[in-house]
Amino acid sequence: MTVRYAAPGRINLIGEHTDYNLGWALPIALPQRTVVTFEPSDADAITVCSDRVDDAVRIPLRTKPGGVTGWASYVAGVAWALRMAGHPVPGGSMSITSDVEMGSGLSSSAALECAALGAFVTAAGWRIDRLEQARLAQRAENEYVGAPTGLLDQLSSLFGAESKALLIDFRTLALEPVAFEPSASGVVLVLIDSRERHGHVGGEYAARRLSCERAAADVGVVSLREIQDRGLSVLGGVTDAVDARRAGHVLTENQRVFDFVAAVKVSDYAEAGRIFNASHASMRDDFEITTENIDLITETAVGAGALGARMTGGGFGGCAIALVPAERVEAVVAAVRAAVLLAGYAEPVISRTQAARGAGVI
Repeated sequence: MTVRYAAPGRINLIGEHTDYNLGWALPIALPQRTVVTFEPSDADAITVCSDRVDDAVRIPLRTKPGGVTGWASYVAGVAWALRMAGHPVPGGSMSITSDVEMGSGLSSSAALECAALGAFVTAAGWRIDRLEQARLAQRAENEYVGAPTGLLDQLSSLFGAESKALLIDFRTLALEPVAFEPSASGVVLVLIDSRERHGHVGGEYAARRLSCERAAADVGVVSLREIQDRGLSVLGGVTDAVDARRAGHVLTENQRVFDFVAAVKVSDYAEAGRIFNASHASMRDDFEITTENIDLITETAVGAGALGARMTGGGFGGCAIALVPAERVEAVVAAVRAAVLLAGYAEPVISRTQAARGAGVI
C-alpha cells in the first residue's frame, strides 16, 4: 500500500525558547508543508530521495545514531525512534517534496519528521496518538540528529488547525486552541524570510539551553517554570550575569504569551503588535539570538507602519513576522525590501500567511 502523508511547517507567534524551560508558547501551522510518499516492501532498508537533492540515501532498518547524517538523518531518526519504542518500521522507498524552506526558522525539520513518522505509522497500521508521535519525532531530533530542541515544532505540525493558534503548556502538555484570524480585523500576518540560514545543531542553541539550566540550578529549581510567579528579583541568585539575562528573557516571554493571547481574544492587534516588539527586543538584548539583518527587517517594518514585528524561530537567522494593517502591507513590503538591499543583504522573500491545518494523510 502506497501512503502519502503531509505535515506543515510552523510559525511561532510568541514564546521563543520557552518550550525546553517548561513554559508556554503560541505557534500556528503554516500552509507550507512537506509531503512524503512511502511504498513499503520486504527490503532491509529504506531508500529515501528528495526533490531538493540529486542522490538517494539508503537507511538500514537497524540504523543507530550517527549512522546517517545530513537531511536524511531526520527520516532515519524517526525510524530509529519508532524501533526503540517497539515499532520496527518496514523497508521500502520514500520520496519527499516540500515547500517549507530549510534553515528559515519555519521548522522544516519537524515537518519532515512528522510527515515521515505519519507515513510509517499509517503504512504499518499502528495506533499511536499524536502526542506520542510528537515525543517520538522529538526523540529522533534530540538523540539521533543531535539537536537539543523542545517539543514546540512537532506539536505545532501535528495539532495545527485553520484559523487557530495553539497555546501550549510545556510542563503539562495541555493544548488550547486560540482563535487567530487577524484578517477579520483588517490586519495581515506578514512572513519575511531573510534568507539568512541557520542550523540548530550548531553550538549557539545548545549554549542558550545550558545557560537556562544553570540559572535554574543557581536558584534551586529544576526548570525556570518553577519561578515564573516569583518575579525577576529571584534572578539575583543567579551567579553569572549572562545566565541571568537569558533567564530573564524566558520569564518575561512567558508573560508575553499570556498577554498576546488576551489581546487577540479581543482582537486588539495594536496591543498584539506592541507585544511582538517587546519580544523581539528581549531576544535581541537579553537572549542574543537575533542578527543585524533580522533587526533591520523588524525595525524597518515597524517604521513603515507595521503594528509590531519580531523574529520567529530558534534564532541566528531565518524569518521575521509582522502584524500589518491591510492598507499598509505594500508600503511595509517595499520599505523592508529596499532597506535590506541597501544594507547589502540578500533580497528577502515576503508573503502573507495564516494559520493552516496540521499533519494528515493525503
